[in-house]
Formats: sequence, structure tokens, C-alpha cells
Amino acid sequence: MNPSTFNTRSAAGAPLLTNARGLEPERLPIIRQYMHIALRWRYVIIGITVACILLGLVATLLMTPKYTAEVTVEISRESNRVTDFQGVEREASVADQEFYQTQYGLLQSRSLAERVATQLRLVDDSKFFERFGVSDSDPAFQEVNGRYPASGRAVRQRIAGEVLLDNLNVTPVRLSRLVDVSFTSPDPAFSAKVANAWAENFIQTNLERKIQATSYGRNLLQRQLGQLKERLNESQRQLVAYASAQRIINLPAQSGGDGRLTSERSIIADDLAALNASLAQATADRIQAEARYEQAGRAGASTEALRNQAINSLRQRRAELAADYQKLMTQFEPEYPAAKAIQSQIDQLDRSIGREEGRVSGSLQADYREAVERERALNSKVEQLKASYLDLRRRSIQYNIYQQEVDTNRALYDGLLQRFKEIGVAGGVGVNNVTVVDPADIPQRPSSPRLLLNLALAVIAGLGLGVLAAFALEQIDESFADPEEVERRLGLPLLGSVPKLTEGTPKEALLDRKSTLVDAYLAVQTNLTFSTEHGVPRSFAVTSTRPAEGKSTTALALATMLARAQRKVILVDGDMRSPSVHHLGGVDHDRGLSNFLAGQDDITSLTFPMSDLGFTAMSAGPIPPNAAELLTGTRLQTLIERLLQSYDHVVIDSPPVMGLADAPLIASRVEGVIYAVESHGIRSTMVKTALSRLASANARVIGGVLTKFETGKAHHGYGYEYGYGYGRDDKAARS
Repeated sequence: MNPSTFNTRSAAGAPLLTNARGLEPERLPIIRQYMHIALRWRYVIIGITVACILLGLVATLLMTPKYTAEVTVEISRESNRVTDFQGVEREASVADQEFYQTQYGLLQSRSLAERVATQLRLVDDSKFFERFGVSDSDPAFQEVNGRYPASGRAVRQRIAGEVLLDNLNVTPVRLSRLVDVSFTSPDPAFSAKVANAWAENFIQTNLERKIQATSYGRNLLQRQLGQLKERLNESQRQLVAYASAQRIINLPAQSGGDGRLTSERSIIADDLAALNASLAQATADRIQAEARYEQAGRAGASTEALRNQAINSLRQRRAELAADYQKLMTQFEPEYPAAKAIQSQIDQLDRSIGREEGRVSGSLQADYREAVERERALNSKVEQLKASYLDLRRRSIQYNIYQQEVDTNRALYDGLLQRFKEIGVAGGVGVNNVTVVDPADIPQRPSSPRLLLNLALAVIAGLGLGVLAAFALEQIDESFADPEEVERRLGLPLLGSVPKLTEGTPKEALLDRKSTLVDAYLAVQTNLTFSTEHGVPRSFAVTSTRPAEGKSTTALALATMLARAQRKVILVDGDMRSPSVHHLGGVDHDRGLSNFLAGQDDITSLTFPMSDLGFTAMSAGPIPPNAAELLTGTRLQTLIERLLQSYDHVVIDSPPVMGLADAPLIASRVEGVIYAVESHGIRSTMVKTALSRLASANARVIGGVLTKFETGKAHHGYGYEYGYGYGRDDKAARS
């Protein structure tokens, strides 16, 4: 085997592409790569650096000296208060950052700047505007009799404030309440005056803002009180109107034993409670009357009969007569006149006792009936009151809603009224929370420009811009301009370069055996004969990084060259996503590779002859839903093995590598891969990424073919032009 093209493996087992001399491509350390770029573009870096230094020097010398005056102020979180009025602010530990950021923003506010400009009378000072280079093209700056017009005062005030803000700097002192306010200008005394005036006006505006906030708060609360008062009255009227319409009468609240007021009570609820108590008493009376009535029915042994005085007198008299009768019976017969008289009295007494007991029993029965009727009447009344109470509860839902609204409005009104009274006491009470710690002094030395610092910054900027320019120039052109760059950049053996067709189709050029395309692919075929021990690989795939780089043309041309070398060749269209081989044969792709991968074993019905080019072809077949799933099995390996039984070479037109899993799957099943690289069209980084994917799939990349090569764009065009055009112009002239 020729050592010019083979694969080796790293210590980790990953395949490494070798160059044409059988050696691994040199991998420069990253520092050496940067040094190489810097040396290549050293004049660009030096030129940009020198230009930046000169620019910085000139700019520094032309700058006007400026002086910075600084005043230090302390901003406390809150001022002292003499009332216990609680506002709506959060605790200081939570809102400190928000508070101080607000103060820093107020220090740089436009209103404060215009206030300082007005106080220092800068609005009408022409020297101030000239000092800071303000253009006098505006009508507000056109002097009349040596003075600015009054009509443009508002414009000048705005511009003066903007000028002051542009030259002001607010710097908080870290982890403290101190703030440094500095002002820079060409005049040191003016800088100190503006800085001190800025601090003083900030303190004044802070006090004025508190007074305005108090006045605004009182006015706002007064308006809100009026609105709440109206809402409270309206809700009360609404409550009374609804109660009148629905005849809802509630007793007023009463104070309990603990001094607390009870809630309002409805009359129906009180009546129901009273009647319910009466019903319970009536039920007890009825049960008691029923018991007495039932007891009276047991032979006059009722309690009322036993307690009746008349019955007891009659029974006592009967007992006496019965004793006398028994005494006479000891001596006489019952027919004895005296005994008969006594017996007659006893019978009369028994009848009297019976009548009295009947009268008592009738009285008990009447009492029982009366108790039953009273219980029934009270029960009926209670049921009516229950229905009325339930109806009242239903009608009281809206009444309670209105009552809640009245209570809410009254609570809001009382709270707001209390706050209104307190804010009148708290307004304007307290000390100012901003104080001047160090007033500004007149600076003795200019703060800018600083020559050494500017030159150092110019050197750093120049070096940075120079390095960026060098890297930009290095990265701009990643295309392959010369065939030798395929090996130098990719570490890939170069099998040949193919010129770009200016007219006609690749098939027409292949049919013309005198075309430059045929010569180029003959050279590629010749180099392929040295890639393995048995010459041209029996099975190989042709792929590229992306579509339209010439891989299909390369596969077609190599199949044609091998067929003309008296080899039996079959070209398989492996791109089942965007097939193209069937167009060259003038057939459809309804039968082809995807059919075999899906399980069909009859290969002959899947191929078609390409007689004009001398080989057999297999189309991609029907486009499957997912081509990668068909390629993951062993059917592709089986197809290649069966084709090699009938053909000398199997050439597969593979899909592009980037973005698809098809090409690595096909590359791992063939003996080698030929990689097509488009000249002047593809970036080397994309090709390296694609080659890494093939290496991860353990694919053997035999070499690369530079396609669509234009000699006029090459760095060394003479050599390549000579190779492709030698003798053709002379022959054309002779013909």
C-alpha cells in the first residue's frame, strides 16, 4: 500500500487524517499560531499603533487645560421628626439603595442645573457660553446692544443647564453616606463656584420639596376626605332606602355587661326567640296536662281528685256512715230500718262522690285540650316566623352588603381624617438631611489633559486595534484558493483539482474525452490507484461539507473514468433526501436504494443502465420519512457486499456531512471516502468540523478533491493554468 494516503489513530483511538507524505499534519501550539499571525501582519499592527500614538499626542497637545473642583456632601436616610406619624415608606434597611439612588438622580436633575445657572447669572453671561464653545447661531444668542435678548432666556437657561450637567460628575463614596460632587471647566475659580452653588441649591431644593410635599399632601387628603364623605353619605342613603323598601327593621345595638356594643338585631329574630320560648313552655304544659288527664281516668285516683276538699268531705262522711253501718250489722240485719237508712245515705254519698270526680275529670280534660290548642297555635306561629326569618335572611344579603360598604367607607373616612390631622402637625417639622462636609476649594493644578496617561492609552488602543485588524484579516478569507491549501489547512491528501465548468453540463463534459474535466478526473483516478494495496478502493463514497460543492459530479466522473478503464462499476445514489442520479439516466426514482434498505432483496429491478457513460446506476428510490433510520441497520452493508459480487467498484454519491447523519453512516460502511471541497466557496472551519464528524464515525478519508477551481483566483495561478490549458489553445488555433 502506498504510504501517501492512509489513516492512523491517536492514543485515544480516534482516527487522525494524514497528509500526502504519510505524516500527521503539524499542530502548532496556540501561542505559536498567534505569533505567526502577529508576524505576518506586523506592519499593520505597528502602523496602527504608531498612528494611535501620534493621534493621542496631537490630541493631548491641542486640549485646553481643565480644572476640577469637588465638594463633599452627606445625605442622611431620614430627617428627625417630632411626631409619631407613620408614613408609607419601608424600613431603611430595605429601601436604602433605592433612597440613595434617588438622591444621586436628583443631584443630576435638569431642574437643579437650571436653578444653579440662574442663581450664578450664567443665562445672560456671554463669556460662559464662549468658554464652553456654545454656538451663537441660535437667535437666542444674538446680542442686541451688547446684551442677549430677553425672548431667548428660556432657551439659554435650558442650554446652560445642559452645559453644567455635561461637566458635572457625581461620585458616591463607597460604604458611606458621602457623595463627591465635582465640576470641571477651564477656569479653576469658576469650577469651585459652580460646585459650591450646586451643593447649596441641592440643600434648598430638598427643603422646598418637603414643604411642597406637605402642602400637596394636605390638599390631596382634603380632596380625598370630601370624596370619602360623599361616598359614606351615599352608601348610608342607599342602606336606608333598601331597608325601607324591603321592610327590614333592626333594633339598635346595645351595650353589654362588658361595655361592648352588640350588633343590630331584627324584630323578627326577637319575636321568634320569644315565641320559641313560649312554645317550649306550652309544650311542657301540654305534657303535664296530658299526664294529669290520663291519671284522672284511673278510678278517680288523680291528684286533683285527692286534693279536692268537697270530695274529701264526702268521703269522710261516707267513711263515718260506713262505720255506723258496720256497727249495726253486728246486731241487726240489713233490712233493719236504721241500717237501711244509713245504707241509703251511703249510696247517696257515693253518687255525690262520683259526680264530683266526674266534674274534676272533665276539668282536667278541658285543661288538656286547652293546652293542646295553645301548643298548636304557638307552633303554627313559630313556623310562620321561621319562614319570615328565612325570607328576611335572604333579603338581608344585599342589606349586609350595603352595611359592609357603609362600615368600610366610615373606617376609611375616620382613618383619613386622623391622618389629615396628624399631617398638619408633622408638616415641615424636622431638620434637613443634607449637609456640606467639605466645600470646594479653587484647584491649583489642571485635572486634564494628562500626557503620559493619554500616550499609554494610545499605545494600548493602538496595539488592541492592530491585533484586532490582524485577526480580522486572518479570518476574512477562509476559502481554499490553492490546491495545496487542502493539505496544509486540513491535513488531507490532495487527490486532484477540478476546474470550474464555464458552459455545458458535467455529463456533456464527461462525454467529451478531450475536456479539461476528463483530464482532471483522470488525474484523480490515477491518485486513487495508490490509495490501497489493491489499487482503487472497491467501495467508496463521495461526500462534501454542504450541497452544491461538486460531490455528485465527482461521483459521476469517477464512475465514468473507472468504466472507461474496463472496470465494471455501479453508481449508487445515496442521497435519499435530494436525489440526482436518476436525472442523469432519464428515469424516475420510484425504485432504488430506499427499497432495498426497506427490505426488498431483488437488486436487479432497482438498477438502470447508463450506456452513454458505460456503467450501471441505482437511484435513491422513494424518499423515506427518515433516511438516517434506514441507514442505521445492516442492510447497506449487505447491499455493498452483494454488489461487489457482481461489480468491480461500488461508487456511492453520499449526502453532505453538515446537518445530516446520513454521510457518517454511509462512510462507516465503505472502504474509503473521497471528500469534495469547493474552491473559493467553502470555509475551512466548516470542512474541519465535517471531517471531525467523519473521524468520529471511524470513516477512512482517502483524500480531497478541490472542485470548481479557477486558476485566475489562485495565489500561484501560472502553474495550474499551465496544467489545464497546455496545448489546447494551439489545437484550437490549428483547427
